[in-house]
Amino acid sequence: MSELDARGLHARVVRTTAGRAFVRVINPNATSLAENVTCRAQAAPSHRDWYYWWSWGERMHTVKDPAGAATKVARVLAAVGE
Repeated sequence: MSELDARGLHARVVRTTAGRAFVRVINPNATSLAENVTCRAQAAPSHRDWYYWWSWGERMHTVKDPAGAATKVARVLAAVGE
């Protein structure tokens, strides 16, 4: 989460009643710009690496590079003029 903080975003871990956790990321300069990021293994048996995933189910970035993932999230949550 320090990678997100370094990019000016607010992040917190949220655990659902089902026990699943995700990171809620918010742009404090435009709070309507937010995203829920999850972390899980690739479903394909040939690729058991772990990835960050967007809330809509698209694979975002490998967990081996949290800075790269944070950059992608910051780009998506950037307000006009940021």
